[in-house]
Amino acid sequence: VQLQAFGGGLVQAGGSLRLSCAASGRTFSVYGMAWFRQTPGKERELVSAIDWSGNVVYYLDSVKGRFTISRDNAKSTVALQMNSLQPEDTAVYYCAQSNTGTYYVRDSLYKYWGQGTLVTVSS
Repeated sequence: VQLQAFGGGLVQAGGSLRLSCAASGRTFSVYGMAWFRQTPGKERELVSAIDWSGNVVYYLDSVKGRFTISRDNAKSTVALQMNSLQPEDTAVYYCAQSNTGTYYVRDSLYKYWGQGTLVTVSS
């Protein structure tokens, strides 16, 4: 399984970015997907996740109303639309694929990870 994340960059506070993650190597449509983020010295945290169907989603409290996760099973991609970005959203963002149809909060339960894409929000 390979996951390739892209779409990070530098944006001013209040701006938007769209992260995408392309998956290959096994049937995409049956697995949950997630976006984590990590900053230096901190543990990786779950930002958003989506189950296999796209009908069940999770958002970290601090991003609710600003971020939207979506998936396109036909294209084997998952996206994270990030609006109203704030400096505290600065982090390396990783996509991850679950081994079941659902998602998990604990990063240790994910076997497959993308390479990470850096999001920097300037004040």
